[in-house]
Amino acid sequence: MLSKLQKKALVAKFGKTPTDSGSPEVQVAILTEKIKYLTSHFADHKHDYHSKRGMMKMIGKRRRFLKFIQNQDQERYQKLIAELGLRK
Repeated sequence: MLSKLQKKALVAKFGKTPTDSGSPEVQVAILTEKIKYLTSHFADHKHDYHSKRGMMKMIGKRRRFLKFIQNQDQERYQKLIAELGLRK
């Protein structure tokens, strides 16, 4: 999954402060990296249904965070999905 250094880098990039790990932008970035890892994992392990369920829960959680950000500030939302390479 993600190492501590990778998480720290995401917090530094998307957080308001270097220790801001709770903001929605940081949470979306961390979930996106976890989902990318699991997507590549499923290329080799097609029948790993337990992990697939966990990934689907992560996708739903990320969707809710993105909806929250979009309702708060549309410009912030557009900037975030552009930086993470997510589609609308």
